[in-house]
Order: sequence, then C-alpha cells, then structure tokens
Amino acid sequence: MEKIAVMGGGSWGSALANLLVDNHKEVLVYDNDQATVDEINQFHTNKSKLGDNLLSKEIKATRSLEEALNFSSLIVLAVPTSVTRIVLSNIKKIIKDKKLFVNVAKGLELNTNDRVSEIVNDEIPGQYIEGFVSLTGPSHAEEVIVRNLTSIVAASENLEHAKLVQEIFSNESYFRVYTSCDLIGAELGGSLKNIYAIASGMLDGLGYGINAKSALITRGLLEMKRITVLLGGLEETLNGLVGVGDLIVTCMSKFSRNYSAGLLIGEGDDLKTSLSKMTMVVEGVKTCKTAYHLSKKLGIETPIIDAVYDVLFNEIEPRVVIKNLMARELKSEH
Repeated sequence: MEKIAVMGGGSWGSALANLLVDNHKEVLVYDNDQATVDEINQFHTNKSKLGDNLLSKEIKATRSLEEALNFSSLIVLAVPTSVTRIVLSNIKKIIKDKKLFVNVAKGLELNTNDRVSEIVNDEIPGQYIEGFVSLTGPSHAEEVIVRNLTSIVAASENLEHAKLVQEIFSNESYFRVYTSCDLIGAELGGSLKNIYAIASGMLDGLGYGINAKSALITRGLLEMKRITVLLGGLEETLNGLVGVGDLIVTCMSKFSRNYSAGLLIGEGDDLKTSLSKMTMVVEGVKTCKTAYHLSKKLGIETPIIDAVYDVLFNEIEPRVVIKNLMARELKSEH
C-alpha cells in the first residue's frame, strides 16, 4: 500500500487525506496543533474545519514533522502559502532523502511574489527534491469530504510526475484528475482567482445581481490571463479547470472563505472585522496585495485587482470603487 504524508490538518488537508484512504493509500497527517492531532486520532473528526463530517478511522495524525517525513516519499503541502516557507525551512533541517512535493494550497507569497514551487526550490536543497506538482482546480473541501463529483488538475514541468499524482488521487466514483505541463499557469490561476472571489462576495453584500457577477468573472479572467502570460504561463490553461473552473466555483460558492470575507465587507464590515469572523485563512487578501504590486511592476492594467486593493488596504468604500470602475473610459472589449 502506498504511503502519503499530508502536511496540514486543515479542511483541505483532511478532506484529501480521506480521499486518499478511499483510494487505498496509507495516510499520515502532520499538524503542529496537538488538539487537531488528538481529534483526528481519537474522534476521527475535524469539527472546526469540516463540521460533523467523519474522517476515515484509517487516517493517522502526528505532531512530529520528522515522523511525517520518514513516512513517505510523497509530501502533500496543505498549509497556507503564508506559512509554507516556515514549514519548508523546518523540513530542510531534517530531510534525509528525495521527496516529491505536491502543493494543494493556492496563493502567492507576500513581498517575494513567489509561487509555492519557487518557495520549495528556495528552501529545499536540490538533491532532496524529486519533483514538484501543483494539484489545483475547482474544489471545496466541504464537497470532497462528502464525495461530491470533483475534477481538478495535476500540473508539473515533468509530465511523469503529474501522471503519478493523477493516478494516486483519481478514482472512478467522485474524483477525477487531469494533467498539465503548465505549472506557472496552474499556480497563478489557483492563486489569483481568490481576489475575484472577494470581489464577488462584495457584490452580493451590496445587493448587486447576476449581471454584475458575470461581468466580474469575465473581466477578472482577462486580468488573470494578462498576468499569467507575462509571467510565462499559457493563456489556454486559464480557459480550463484551473482558470475558468476555479473562478466560477470560488466566486459562486457559499463554501469559499474568500467569497465569505468579501460578503461581510460588502455588508459593512472592515477588513479586520471580516477576517476576525473567519475560521480559516483567507488567502485572497495577501494575494491581492501581492498581485497589485506585481501588476504595477509588470505594467499590466488590472482595474478589478486595483479596486479590491483599494477596499482592503486603502479603506475606500466598495460602492465608491464600483462607481469608479463604471466611470472608466469606454473601450473595446478585447
């Protein structure tokens, strides 16, 4: 039986651990919170992240990073992007052999603008990296844990690594994985869409309708493509699951933490208050700051990113930024 180590006992890490057990894999979840470890081991739940949904009794959890590393040659990174470098720096101190790293978080590192693959290459010596795969696409843990139909993408510069991850995570009942060699496009698509999910929540909080949301998703996708292509990704990648697919799910779903934070802001909360009401990390906030400065550095026009940035960090009222967006110079769509 194949062994898989999952770094992070949050909602997504726990749901994927459950999926892997369904796929007849032996799974060990690492988390630095002892209460989470004990809950998974003793009660087979993760109530703060997944409510009353039961986890498989075959899932084991540990607070020992060394135990998790020694357990498997395939490491699933399921921690927020903001702490990925910290986790990897701890791994670097004790890693002894090559690992295939599979990242399932979605975000860009603040200040460096780095994608997770770049953080891995920075922190882990090359002789310990078998390869890197980004497993990303339209998927909420809350649906995967109850085995709702889901399709996502395994992206890697090495197609064989992508195929390996595809085989490990796919099953014939509810979870299907496609492959891609466009790692840059996959990582950026999964990260940038969170910004537009915040905007989508704001629109609903302000009482706007589906017309506005349709425009947001369509024009947001254009901004994502502009950034991705300039950074070396493929436009066609964003026409698929990691772009259009993930954008639709995140902008439309009640399960999206980014949408939920935006909804609270649209209803009148400031950023600090909205985040205080969330039980999970809202990746889109830091990604927005990163993407805003990155777009300025690249000289790319990204009016929606700019608008969300103004609301989050310049404390401008959402209705004001929407008015400013609508008052922009009229132009051709393409």
